[in-house]
Amino acid sequence: MDKKIEETRGFLQTIGMPKAQQADICCYVILAMAGVKPDMSWSEATNEWIRIHDIIQFVNTFYDMSYAENSRETFRKQALHRFRTAALIEDNGKATNSPNYQYRLTEETVQILRTMGTPKWKESIKRFLCYHEKLIDLYASKKKMTMMPVNINDESFKFSTGKHNELQKAIIEEFAPRFAPNSECLYVGDTIEKDLVKNVEKLKELGFEITLHDKMPDVVLYREDKDWIYFVESVTSVGPMDPKRILEITEMTKDVTAGKIFVTAFLDFKTYKKFAEELAWETEVWIAEMPEHMIHLNGDRFMGPR
Repeated sequence: MDKKIEETRGFLQTIGMPKAQQADICCYVILAMAGVKPDMSWSEATNEWIRIHDIIQFVNTFYDMSYAENSRETFRKQALHRFRTAALIEDNGKATNSPNYQYRLTEETVQILRTMGTPKWKESIKRFLCYHEKLIDLYASKKKMTMMPVNINDESFKFSTGKHNELQKAIIEEFAPRFAPNSECLYVGDTIEKDLVKNVEKLKELGFEITLHDKMPDVVLYREDKDWIYFVESVTSVGPMDPKRILEITEMTKDVTAGKIFVTAFLDFKTYKKFAEELAWETEVWIAEMPEHMIHLNGDRFMGPR
């Protein structure tokens, strides 16, 4: 029992959670949300939707604790709110006072937990930290984070800082006007706020199967006049449009009839060269430092005299 708590604490420390979010109560929340009992392997971790009431029941039953129902606010403020900010968990979008308000671990988090104690552990942690700021770094200073203003669908938003978001800003403000004119941004995430823009109604209308966050491309644009949908991956360290990614997106959009365009975006040519051999054929490449140009991988559509 103590072993599971210490392993969970080690996980929270590794991903940069502050001391307060490494406390026993926070460890219990992760264990309950993963459905991991003292005698279970981390490879059995799951991420089913769960209420705070269910978390308390799980901890009391399987970890011999005696948390009362009136401790729900402590669970919410000390653990759940902080974990959501750190992109470890997500909620189901219901009103917070709804009896159906639930949380679950993100797919990324449960995948990390399943690798605990295996050779894949370090790589899964590294991948997570590429995309997410450590919460301890966010809370280290009382100063407000520097935010990047970005114009999305003629509205003003702010991205948190970082190369990934810098590239997403360029995709929306530089790529879209040139190569997807008059398009609407249907989805874009932020490294802190995962669903900065998410037009669920329009996505469903187009035939999307709305699934887990990490399955969504970084940016989804829709050009109505052509009935084209652009799936754009913002790549600074991982995640290009390789054949596996194309299959994932194709499966998620099997009911989408709009023309599909797959784009991998890079900040510079140097990064593009690192991933050139992984990119799938029949996809596009856009490089922010050369915004006027595109690279088309294979196909005869653009063959001919210039």
